[in-house]
Amino acid sequence: MRISRILLAAVAALTLTGCVSQKKIVYFQGSDAVYSSPQTIAQSYRMAIQPADRISLSITCSEPRLLAGFASNVTVGTNEAVTTSGGGTREIYTGYTVDKDGYVTLPMIGRLKAQGKTEDEFANDVEKAIIAAGIVTDPQVTVKFTNARVSVLGAVNKPGSIPLNSQRTSVLDVLATAGDISDNGLKTNVQLYREVDGKREMYLLDLTQADVFNSPAFYVQQNDMIYVSPNKAAGVKNSPFFTFWGASASIASVVISLTSLIIALTR
Repeated sequence: MRISRILLAAVAALTLTGCVSQKKIVYFQGSDAVYSSPQTIAQSYRMAIQPADRISLSITCSEPRLLAGFASNVTVGTNEAVTTSGGGTREIYTGYTVDKDGYVTLPMIGRLKAQGKTEDEFANDVEKAIIAAGIVTDPQVTVKFTNARVSVLGAVNKPGSIPLNSQRTSVLDVLATAGDISDNGLKTNVQLYREVDGKREMYLLDLTQADVFNSPAFYVQQNDMIYVSPNKAAGVKNSPFFTFWGASASIASVVISLTSLIIALTR
């Protein structure tokens, strides 16, 4: 009887070595209390243009011949110039790289400050500049990022560079695209690095807590870098010794269980 109890206790101990606290793996703990009523979204997901960004411009007006200069006068910083037409209107698509001082150089207009502006804000500035230059009176400008992306490294299932197709992209959207945090990743220690006005800032996100939604880094910006820290035990777990010990413990558990059953049947 005493031996049986000892063997059963040993089995329990071996089983517990494989257990992981739910507090370390469950997302958004405390959500029931925090979100018992709707919460106002306080963060801004304003994605502003920065040096080295690439942007595209689409310009439309009712007098297409007056836009010819945007297709024929290709300036430094222009990556492409493609013209399409139809239905009495003409659209000109051009791509520009923002220079180190935050400017782009546009045909027939000159240099315009783009840094710090959203897509809509810079589009509005271009429209005003076209009208002020007397080119057309009714321009409609659309500005889009062409190279906005974030990098995801560390303990995720699919690390890499992820393009941003929307200005309202959260860190959760990015991690989902990266295949979620791997089994050996720490949801309590997700680091986001961001460049702000020539300086690099670091935000620490704990995805197990419901208040992560209030973090200023919850919505990502272009060029953000996200790093998910691995569990300290990950290296040990993947080592030959740990693999051997895990296999041995499993075998021992089976042997102990069988021995315990035999003892119980022979009593």
